[in-house]
Amino acid sequence: MIKLIEKYYPTSGKTYPILLKHSQQVAQKAMIIARNLSTRQAIDLRFVEEAALLHDIGIYLTHAPEIGCRGELPYLAHGYLGRELLEREGLSRHALVCERHIGVGLSRHDIIEQSLPLPERDMIPETIEEQIITYADLFFSKSGSIEQTERPIELVRQKMGRHGEDKIAILDKWHALFSS
Repeated sequence: MIKLIEKYYPTSGKTYPILLKHSQQVAQKAMIIARNLSTRQAIDLRFVEEAALLHDIGIYLTHAPEIGCRGELPYLAHGYLGRELLEREGLSRHALVCERHIGVGLSRHDIIEQSLPLPERDMIPETIEEQIITYADLFFSKSGSIEQTERPIELVRQKMGRHGEDKIAILDKWHALFSS
């Protein structure tokens, strides 16, 4: 999966080390969760690791100069853009993770009500693997520094609170399931 990232991100560029560090952190946390849960239910561990590494592959197509992304679309679009990219690569299941990992997921209603610059469709994590990766992603940010530490759940919950009680309820449900 690293080779696929390198296909779209020059290793000498500003974005590559930031994306790679973030993706590895998300994958590591997701794998810990997935391994713990796999004793109680079937989880595709290989898929979790691969999809976690690729979940943000679409960021270079967006405008986020602080992390070296010079695209024209808003950063929020990186999910569906990543989906399109991975579908062209023949990774349709991985592609869905890209689209569905924003926050705790976005419903068609959210997109329309908030006038978000996204296609008007549900972008909500459905499978346990998608939910694990989405949850793990909430704990790590991408900034100009590759020295990112894991956010405490209190900060994740506070940030999610800006998006409504329904989003906090999803986060709390996942936290109860994934942190045990």
